[in-house]
Amino acid sequence: MNAISWDNNRLRLLDQTRLPRERVYVDCADYQSVVAAIREMRVRGAPAIGVAGAYAVALAANRLAATSRDAFLRALDVACDEIARARPTAVNLSWAVERVRRAAHQQSDVAAIRACALAEARRIQEEDEQANRSMGRLGAALIPERATVLTHCNAGALATAGYGTALGVLRAAREQGKDVRVIATETRPLLQGARLTAWELREDGFDVTLITDSMAGHVLSRGEVDCVVVGADRIAANGDVANKIGTYTIAVLAKENGVPFYVAAPVSTIDLATPSGDAIAIEERPPEEVTHIAGVPIAPDGVRVRNPAFDITPHRYISAIVTEHGVTRPPYEAGLGRLPRSASAASVR
Repeated sequence: MNAISWDNNRLRLLDQTRLPRERVYVDCADYQSVVAAIREMRVRGAPAIGVAGAYAVALAANRLAATSRDAFLRALDVACDEIARARPTAVNLSWAVERVRRAAHQQSDVAAIRACALAEARRIQEEDEQANRSMGRLGAALIPERATVLTHCNAGALATAGYGTALGVLRAAREQGKDVRVIATETRPLLQGARLTAWELREDGFDVTLITDSMAGHVLSRGEVDCVVVGADRIAANGDVANKIGTYTIAVLAKENGVPFYVAAPVSTIDLATPSGDAIAIEERPPEEVTHIAGVPIAPDGVRVRNPAFDITPHRYISAIVTEHGVTRPPYEAGLGRLPRSASAASVR
């Protein structure tokens, strides 16, 4: 299942706003169309928007006029800043854009800059899929031989370059012969769990049951869940996690009911320059996402709306954080700081 591909100098994205009813692809020929696709959540998931952002820089380099090297880089920097601002909470986007920008600035001429930008974007995509498979194998050790796992939002192949973070752990556990069943929350307001996770898992042959977000406490309190596995959009230095709105609620309920709560994310999602969740900017999205479903109004006209896209789960509710370099347990500040910080996983704040 590949949501992102580069073909004939265009970025092809699986339009996730059309799933599960239609499988439609969007071809982006310039960086502005990628920015629009990120903002409109046609591509979503922290690793996936990082990959898309990297390719957006390559598209910008392809489209800019070939002036002097320095003037070209100044224009590319303007495009990079716009791309990085497309969504503020997920650190992978700014990380990937900065990585391509940094590589471009090391080149000697315009032709080399263009070639380098595309090569670096391709490396980021390849590394993300490899990271997902590595964290899947490591995280699978946390899953019992027979397990029902609750997950929230979509942290699968659709949210990454392939395989998935949280769902990658479940895929790897099943590949190891474990009996894995999944409970997926619908994930209001945009229903990524109902539309994307349930669809992705069914496509992959999983036993999956869909519940509304407000049912999570019920199934956890009745002992129907062996563990919770979710992804992340940003992990602060102390282990606080920003993830899809509703994650904090599930984490508190899991703690209350003695159910392990695991987070799976690549090291590119870890932002050591952000000390805690208090310093993470939370994106507020349009009210129509709450007042409408699939374009159909469900609320009174003119009602006031809050629509934070993410919430912060304090580290005290998290049993372990799974990355491609290992499983980290509390105290997170020390453990996360010891993880390898290669060129593919450096803080860019």
